[in-house]
Amino acid sequence: MSKFSIHALALAIAVATTGCLSLAPRLPEQNAAIPGEWPLPPTTQSFVGAQPLTSDPAASGTTATASSAAVTDIGWRDFFADQNLEDLIGRALENNRDLRVAVLNVEKARAQYRIQRADRVPALGATAQLDRSGGDNVPVTDQYRAGAAITSFELDLFGRVRNLSQSALQRYFAEEEGRRSAQLSLIAEVANAYLTLAADRELLSVSEATLKNQQAAYDLTEKRRELGAVSGLELSQARTQVEQSRADAARYAGQVAQDINALNLLVGETVDPSLLPQKLTDGVTGLAALPSGMPSEVLLRRPDVLQAEHTLRAQNANIGAARAAFFPSINLTGFLGSASTELSGLFDSNTRAWTVNPVVNLPIFQGGKLRANLASAKADQQIALAQYEKAIQSGFRDVADALALTKTLAEQRQAQEALVEAAGRADQLSTARYRAGRDSYLNQLDAQRTLYGAQQGLVTTRLAEQSNRVALYKVLGGGWNERSQ
Repeated sequence: MSKFSIHALALAIAVATTGCLSLAPRLPEQNAAIPGEWPLPPTTQSFVGAQPLTSDPAASGTTATASSAAVTDIGWRDFFADQNLEDLIGRALENNRDLRVAVLNVEKARAQYRIQRADRVPALGATAQLDRSGGDNVPVTDQYRAGAAITSFELDLFGRVRNLSQSALQRYFAEEEGRRSAQLSLIAEVANAYLTLAADRELLSVSEATLKNQQAAYDLTEKRRELGAVSGLELSQARTQVEQSRADAARYAGQVAQDINALNLLVGETVDPSLLPQKLTDGVTGLAALPSGMPSEVLLRRPDVLQAEHTLRAQNANIGAARAAFFPSINLTGFLGSASTELSGLFDSNTRAWTVNPVVNLPIFQGGKLRANLASAKADQQIALAQYEKAIQSGFRDVADALALTKTLAEQRQAQEALVEAAGRADQLSTARYRAGRDSYLNQLDAQRTLYGAQQGLVTTRLAEQSNRVALYKVLGGGWNERSQ
C-alpha cells in the first residue's frame, strides 16, 4: 500500500469522525408566556409552612434552611423532619418498581446512544477468505487473503451520523431527567400517603371517641326514657347519632387499611407497623424557606422541564439528519493485509495487499420520501417545542397554586382550631344544661354534631396544609438532587 493511499485513507477517516458540516437548525426560541415573578398572595411573605420568614431562621424556632438556598439543592432528608417517614422514603427509592423501570429506561437509552455513537468511527475486523475462480478454457485459480477490513463505513460529510448520535445523546439525557422526575414524584407520593394514613387514623380516633361519648349519652337518655323524662323521639335521635358514629368509625377503619396497602405498594415491601404514624402531627415536614424574590426561571431546573428540553434538542438534531439525506453519501470499505495464490505462502514477504472501495450514493428519485421525512422531523420539533413550553406553563401554575394555598390554608387551620375550641365549649355547656333539665336534647344533639364536624374539618385542613407543603417542595423541583439521597 503506497504512502499516498495510506494518507488518503487516514484523511477520509478523520473527516468522517469529525464531520465537516451540520445541517441541524438553531434551536427555536421558546415563549412560554409566563410572568417573571410568582403571583404571591398580598400582604404576606412566601414561605413553605405555616410560619412567616424571619431574618434569622433560628429565631422562628423552625428547622428552616437558608432562604438563599435553591429549592433543588434542598435534600428530602433536610425537608422531612419525621425520621420514620425518611426511612420509608429511603426504602421506596430502593424498592419501588416504577422507579426501577425508570432507572432501567435510562440504562437502555444509554446503550442506544453508545450503539449510535459507534457509527461515527470505523469498525475494524479481522478477515480471512478464499476466492476461487475459473471457467471454460480458464484454469481454476485460488486467491487467499487475510488481514484487517473496514466494512461499509459512512464518511459523515454532511453530519447525518453525527446528528443521529446527538439525537440519541439527548434522548438519553431526557430519560435521565425522567428518572429524576419519577424519583421526585415518588418522594411526594410516599409523603402524601404517610400523611393521609396519619390523618385517617386521627379521624378514626375522633370517630371512636365520639362514638364512646354518644353511646354514654344514649345510655343516659335510655334511663331517662324509662323514667318518663324524655320522649321516644329523643331516644331515637340519640340512637341515630350512635349508629352514625359507628358507621363513620367503620368507614375510617377501612380507609386506614387501604392507606397501609397504598404505602406498602409505594415502598415496595410490607412496612413495619412501628414505622406507621398513629396521628397527624405538625412536625412531619421541615420549614424550608423560599425566597420571596425568587424568579420564575427556577422552573427551568425542574426535571420534567429539563426532560422536555432534551427531547426538543433531540428532535432538532433529527432535522439535521433528515436534511443530510438529500445530499450524496459515501460509504467506504477497505482491506489491508496479505494475499497469495498459495495458502502456505500467505504471510511471506511481498504478499502485502490493500483495497479501498468508496461507494457514492446520490439520491435522485424516491417518491417524495426524503421530503416527507424532513417534514415529519420539523413537525416533531414543533411538537417538542410546544410540549416544552407547556411543561414550563404547567410548572408555573403548579407553583402558583401551591403559593396561593400557603397563606389561606394557614388561616383556615387557625379558624378551624378556634371553631373546635368554641364547639367543644358549647358541647360542654349544652350537655350540662340537658342533664340539669334546663335544655332540650335537640340543642345537645346540634352541639355534638357541630363539635364532631369541627374536629373532622380540623384534621382535614391540617392534612391539606401539610400536603401543600410537600406539593410546593415538589413543584419547585426539590428533592431529586443526587446529594439528597
